[in-house]
Amino acid sequence: MAESMNDILHPGDNRAPGFPDAPAGWTPVQAERFAEAENLEMSEDHWEVIRALQRLFSRAEDPGVRTIHDALDEHFHSRGGIRYLYRILPAGPVAQGCRLAGLRAPAGSTDTSFGSVQ
Repeated sequence: MAESMNDILHPGDNRAPGFPDAPAGWTPVQAERFAEAENLEMSEDHWEVIRALQRLFSRAEDPGVRTIHDALDEHFHSRGGIRYLYRILPAGPVAQGCRLAGLRAPAGSTDTSFGSVQ
C-alpha cells in the first residue's frame, strides 16, 4: 500500500528518506562516498546543501549557475552565505554540492583559476 502521495504518483520510485527531491537512483551512501573521495567530513550543513540543491533542480528544469549561487547564498545567509559554503565545500558550493547531490553541475560552475577552488 502507498504510504504517501509521492508513492501514488511515482510508483516504484525509491527515493531516500529525508530527500524527497533526490534524483532517481541517488542515495546518501553515494554522497558519503563522494565526500570521502574529496576529503570532506559530512555535517548536517552538507546534507542541507544537498537537499537545497535537489529541491532547486526539481523545481527548475536547468537552473543556471547564477540562479543556484544566489539561491544557496540566500538559503545560508544567516551563516555567512556563499562565503560560509566555500569553507565547507572548498571545491565550490555549486560544483562540489552538485556532485554530492547526484546532480549535473551547470556549465561554468567550476573556475580553476579562482584561488579557493580545488
